[in-house]
Amino acid sequence: MNIDPVLEHFGNWWVAVIFVAVFALFLLFTPFYKKSGLKPKGAFLAFVVALALEMFGVPLSMYALSGVLGHYLPDGVLWGHTLIGYVGLLGTDIAMLLYLTGAVLIISGWRAIYRDYWSKERGEGRLVTSGIYRFIRHPQYTGFACFTIGMLLEWATLPMLVMFPILGVMYFRLARREEADMRAEFGAAYDEYAARTGMFLPTRVFSRAARTSRRVAEARA
Repeated sequence: MNIDPVLEHFGNWWVAVIFVAVFALFLLFTPFYKKSGLKPKGAFLAFVVALALEMFGVPLSMYALSGVLGHYLPDGVLWGHTLIGYVGLLGTDIAMLLYLTGAVLIISGWRAIYRDYWSKERGEGRLVTSGIYRFIRHPQYTGFACFTIGMLLEWATLPMLVMFPILGVMYFRLARREEADMRAEFGAAYDEYAARTGMFLPTRVFSRAARTSRRVAEARA
């Protein structure tokens, strides 16, 4: 039984426009640090356009690759729901969870840093180390990574696979630039904060949990 007929997706241009517009509004109300965030914003929107074009418009990746290979790729391989023939709609289900996680990270991170840093006059904002920032230094970029990975799990295409590592590099460089600014403004306080938090993932939390598990295992042995 076909879980989700892929051919029913194509030619829905109005859906593609709405899809892109929703993400564009989301980006509009998600301020980045300084104007250096404009390029990553534009790159993320291009990623969304690539998804919308091939998910609701025309499967260009499939046409291009079929012309080179001489036969159509199976549904779910660079067109259609990602690997639907192998995992069904599991990729889409995981994508929905990643979208929700990404939205929570972006919104919670933005609220905390806007309240205590961006809304202040220059020199008056304090180093934000509470809330989600207790665990990771760049929750908004982790949130955008959740969105892009979710999109790949839902409907991977050739342009998206090409753009994904580019997006990753852009956000990493932007994060490094922001950290340099924070060190210049807060000095040793930022170094101490960075030493106990992860850049994009709560690696210190994972490390503490692993050490605790080892101690418990050793105590029981």
